Amino acid sequence: MESRRTRLVFYAGAPLRAYVTASALCWLICSVRAETCPDPCTCTEDSFTVTCMDTPEIELPLAVSPRTSALILRGLNLSALPEDAFSANGTALDLQTLRLSWNHIHTVEAHAFRGLPRLERLDLSHNRLMAVSAQAFCGLEELRFLSLNSTLTPRGARELPGALAAGSLGNLQVLELSGNRLKVIPIARFDNLNLNKLVLTNNSIETIGKNNVSSLSESSRVTVYLSVNPFRCNCELEAFYYWLKNDSRCADSSRLLCSLPEARSGLPVEKLRKEDVDCINAELEAVSYVFLGIVLALIGVVFLMVLYLNRGGIKRWLNNIREACRDQMEVYHYRYEQDSDPRLANVAV
Repeated sequence: MESRRTRLVFYAGAPLRAYVTASALCWLICSVRAETCPDPCTCTEDSFTVTCMDTPEIELPLAVSPRTSALILRGLNLSALPEDAFSANGTALDLQTLRLSWNHIHTVEAHAFRGLPRLERLDLSHNRLMAVSAQAFCGLEELRFLSLNSTLTPRGARELPGALAAGSLGNLQVLELSGNRLKVIPIARFDNLNLNKLVLTNNSIETIGKNNVSSLSESSRVTVYLSVNPFRCNCELEAFYYWLKNDSRCADSSRLLCSLPEARSGLPVEKLRKEDVDCINAELEAVSYVFLGIVLALIGVVFLMVLYLNRGGIKRWLNNIREACRDQMEVYHYRYEQDSDPRLANVAV
């Protein structure tokens, strides 16, 4: 009887232990999730993605799981990316994708992305970058894709070349700089970037100088996109015109249109004539106009000198003409008086 009672107690306690174990496991999972997923954000465990949208109260760095592979922040009021902005307590993350578009970011400080050694894709589009430190991208040796579309102010555009030339982006393959009102290509050399694709569409580029053309010629891998730019089709475009004719690495070359001068507005750059961009002819034409002006000036000076040296004779000639005109007018006046008075006409008869 006592043995049966013991077995009943054992079987009655089994569900209790299972319940306690399940509760503890649930609490542990929830605790881990609460520690690795910020409260206003959503976390997808199967893809290790953290998404935070339209939550301006978020501050950097975020406490996310070190295994997070993608972090998407959008619609936040971040204003600046400080040093170690994504590395809490110096912890390195396994992030491979970081999207930071539409966050009102205007400053990227030095070492802002430190602690992201595996980052491959970085999107900073649609912000308003006014200050970009030369060491902003330090530590991103594995970065393959960088998007800076519609995000650079004039000051940010001036500071960007220093950040790109810092030497940390040796594996960068795609650089997007569309819609930034750039007037020049912000990359002096391509040999330190390993670029395959450079997007410069919808900017304010009027001409591409010889230095940029030389850099493009030396880099055999990069393909550029340059449509929707107001090209000034004169002799300053000569080097780029011949590169465009002899190289196929401008993917949208057929859509490059002239904006100035007005006589060539809307004309495809590829369909320009050689004389339209021939600097030698333009220089000769300018020299010819200068020479013509000099000749006309000399003729004018000689004419004035002749007048000055013959001023006495010219004065006498003018006086003679004046006296002759006066005598002739007096004859006309006398005849007019006779014709107007009949009595003087009879007396004359």
